[in-house]
Amino acid sequence: MTRLVLEAKGLAREYGPVVAVDDVNLSLGEGEFLTVFGPNGAGKSSLLGMLGGAMRPTRGHVLIRGQRLAYSDVEWRHQVGILSHRGFLYGQLTVEENLRFYGRLFGLTDLDQRIPERLERVGLADRIRFQVRQLSHGMRQRLSLARALLHDPDVILLDEPYTGLDPSAAGVLRGVLAGLRDGRRTVVMVTHNLKEGLELATRVAIQVSGRFAWEGTQADVGGEAFERHYHRVVEGRS
Repeated sequence: MTRLVLEAKGLAREYGPVVAVDDVNLSLGEGEFLTVFGPNGAGKSSLLGMLGGAMRPTRGHVLIRGQRLAYSDVEWRHQVGILSHRGFLYGQLTVEENLRFYGRLFGLTDLDQRIPERLERVGLADRIRFQVRQLSHGMRQRLSLARALLHDPDVILLDEPYTGLDPSAAGVLRGVLAGLRDGRRTVVMVTHNLKEGLELATRVAIQVSGRFAWEGTQADVGGEAFERHYHRVVEGRS
């Protein structure tokens, strides 16, 4: 039986009168990869922010391995890795210096081993001495993924990782993300990219107006048929 890793129960987020996330529930086990699709304004990034602890829910709560996420206790951060299109990298520092900075924040003591391993995994071992500002956007995304994986988290959250990537860079990133389906990590990705999102997912959700309007498994979806289904769900047709 798959061990339960990430749960959301009655999760909601309001910004004044605007309800961005409205009563979302989910349960994900080890090795599951959930892709959440939805139009702009559906609340996908707000949902991811709450799952990752960057944003407090208005109602509901998040559990990681059965433990309720407590914002006053930072230990849960060691269980979560986040990749955003914003990167959270320092352009004037080298690739290695960026990873060392984040590694020290997590209290890691074996960075001489971890950093080369993570860079090899994302195909950037030969860029270790480069300043981040010298890297292409695609390379920076892969470095951001190495940062997210540096502390070996149980949960990986991906926020629109393909934003701004050309087809070649997207293909490279897709190959690296496919390696996350190792049966151990639990992954949640939000994206507008139907093709890329479906290729990686074991489970799929369509978020509309803050709610999961449809949920299914990889067996329920497929190529062009899913694209038509997606548009029917978003437009409110059965």
